[in-house]
Amino acid sequence: MMACAGKRFALILVLALWFAGTAAAHKVNLFAYAEGGRVYTESYFPDGRAVEGGKVSVYDSHKRLLIEGTTDKEGLFSFKIPAIDDLTIVLDATMGHKASFTLKKTEVEAGK
Repeated sequence: MMACAGKRFALILVLALWFAGTAAAHKVNLFAYAEGGRVYTESYFPDGRAVEGGKVSVYDSHKRLLIEGTTDKEGLFSFKIPAIDDLTIVLDATMGHKASFTLKKTEVEAGK
């Protein structure tokens, strides 16, 4: 009975580590802030590498696409504030790496 419990624990541990590795492989970090009438974004992978050429899409609170662009070689992308609204910024860094960041209306307004 004890051997069965040990095998079950080992199987659960292997599955947990496998799924954790899969999730981490598709992680990407995205941060954004508003300042001086612009929104600035920074994108990078967990190992610190910049997301170069990542597709950035910006949506308002009604899920309407406002702006699209790509990150530069340093993982940066900025744009003029398109509306005083909640802005959802979505990053597609290819190969399943995606992230989103929402700037609340109050943050956008404070940064204009």
